[in-house]
Amino acid sequence: MTPDALFRPEDDCYHQLSGDPYETETNWWCFNVPERKLGCWLHTPYYPNRRTVTWRVFVWDGDGIDPGHMAYYKKVEEAPMPDDPDLRDITFPAGGYSLKMLRPGMEYHLMYEDSDQDFALDFTFTGSHPPHRFQPGEPPFLQTPHFDQLGRVEGVMTLRGERIPIDCHSVRDRTWGPRGGPYTTSPKAYASDAERVRAPGGPRWRQIERERGRGRVQYIFGHAGADAGFLGFVRVQDADASGWAPMNVGWVLKDGVFGRIDKTRSRMLNFRDPRTGWSDHMQVVAVDEGGRTLEIEGFAVSRMSEHGYGTNSLMRWEFDGKIGWGEDQDVWQPAHFRRVLGALRSVR
Repeated sequence: MTPDALFRPEDDCYHQLSGDPYETETNWWCFNVPERKLGCWLHTPYYPNRRTVTWRVFVWDGDGIDPGHMAYYKKVEEAPMPDDPDLRDITFPAGGYSLKMLRPGMEYHLMYEDSDQDFALDFTFTGSHPPHRFQPGEPPFLQTPHFDQLGRVEGVMTLRGERIPIDCHSVRDRTWGPRGGPYTTSPKAYASDAERVRAPGGPRWRQIERERGRGRVQYIFGHAGADAGFLGFVRVQDADASGWAPMNVGWVLKDGVFGRIDKTRSRMLNFRDPRTGWSDHMQVVAVDEGGRTLEIEGFAVSRMSEHGYGTNSLMRWEFDGKIGWGEDQDVWQPAHFRRVLGALRSVR
């Protein structure tokens, strides 16, 4: 990375880049317990110009998808934040989780407890490498600084009173800056739906899926420990008629060495469940700028969906003779998803 793209210890603090009321700074943590088909998120967007924060903690497994049926779900919206909050040592208001930086950019301790539901978290995240910042100007982070970081997550979760060990490699990310509105809002206007498609043809549902200007984001990652795996943002809008979509930013991790995604050669082909419309099975070819290649196949093992359209899936990946674990984050506008689902369910 160029020197201006490196992160500094002060980047563990909050930032403020504009007076935009939608300026947002997030911190996101996730982990999994594959033996239980279990995924967990802690996610907190802070709105510095509104001086409020929204936090959520949730766990999903194979038994429930929506908030009312997930293993655990708690969300608090727009809670007032104290003056000058310090992200290096903070407990989020209204019962949120605590976050303490132990080593700048590399090591963190998180705790959370909801005694009413016999639920608690106590774990550390230790980075496997310094945070990887993506170069500015690439979708979906055209203006906002963003990084992803692979690390080892170790600790314990208490779920319905049962203590479950946590020991996996997973990803955290941070994003900050003005947004001008939610990411799912697009200012683009087109004369017709047909003109939104760069490469017409192929199955009807795939053609609808790759309509441009719909705010679509798809983010996939999977790792088999600290020395093998991949991460990428998929440009579904730029897919060809057969469904192969390029990956524009991310990494290939092979033999312990990171390489930046070659966006001219890296791609993903997704297969959706015709009953639900959700991602079910994927093929991925991830190539770095040095030509190293991972050929990857993945299956959704369990899912969560807060609203019934976009989903987060726990994914089991196979590559280079290894089994890795990670996620597929599939973001939609609801009306767009309903059209794709209608095409998938069509009988004529």
